[in-house]
Amino acid sequence: MGRKRKGRAISGWLIIDKPAGVTSTAVVNKVRWALQAQKAGHAGTLDPAATGVLAVALGEATKTVPYITDALKCYRFMVRLGQATNTDDAEGTVIAESDLRPTDAEIAAALEDFRGEIAQVPPQFSAVKVEGERAYDIARAGDEMDLAARPLWVEKLELVARPDADHVELEMVCGKGGYVRAIARDLGAALSCHGHVAWLRRTWSGPFDASDGLSLAQIDALAQDPALDAHLRPLEQGLADLPELPATPEGAAKLRNGNPGMVLSASVDYGDEAWASYQGRAVAVGRYKAGELHPSRVFNLD
Repeated sequence: MGRKRKGRAISGWLIIDKPAGVTSTAVVNKVRWALQAQKAGHAGTLDPAATGVLAVALGEATKTVPYITDALKCYRFMVRLGQATNTDDAEGTVIAESDLRPTDAEIAAALEDFRGEIAQVPPQFSAVKVEGERAYDIARAGDEMDLAARPLWVEKLELVARPDADHVELEMVCGKGGYVRAIARDLGAALSCHGHVAWLRRTWSGPFDASDGLSLAQIDALAQDPALDAHLRPLEQGLADLPELPATPEGAAKLRNGNPGMVLSASVDYGDEAWASYQGRAVAVGRYKAGELHPSRVFNLD
């Protein structure tokens, strides 16, 4: 017999406006403690120095995390021109400098090559795995790696402000797996002046916005207080990018047991991924086939 998990079996999303200086994992641990939740995870890591929206999934909502990590995200960030660092951000050591400063027009022109489907090499200090080790562990040991380029969809990349000759503020909307630090590094290289991220903020991620997030001070103030539950968002918000199919009563019962169940559909094609609902709650995610949903994830929200 399996050991029973400690804590409350609560499910939903809690949106945090992460401050600088704390890891994403530390935020998740604080939320889990504050809600006394059995299970928690986050949808997309932010570097410790970064701020902004961190969506924390509780309980059954953790099954919807992939749909948030796959969704588009928006970042505001400042690039420091004229300096390259070993970490591609302000936390690292300066490894190259240049007196060259591009014009706004030159920067705008260079950004064209960073839109659409691009190939991006992750920073040396990143969480990608190299022969079973994290790249940042290898980099901290002083070794340099040849990391493979990865595809990234950049929906938008625009110059927002130029506060001075050394700095340019940008806004980027991109898909899964993007490194803002790599954008700053590669933009500096394209402009022949070097560059690194001075600060970074994720303003929204999928359906979640940083302006709606709680601060860690608020989490501390409401810790283990029923009032914190009022800030939980329903699990279903993590499925916002998928079509919803109402299940019949018999279909819902079958889906909850992991079997194909009958759903009502008017606009979903055969083989499309969708989620089934019954009485307003999510039952399962799966593929639609001839009037039925074939589940890949089942939600236990009783």
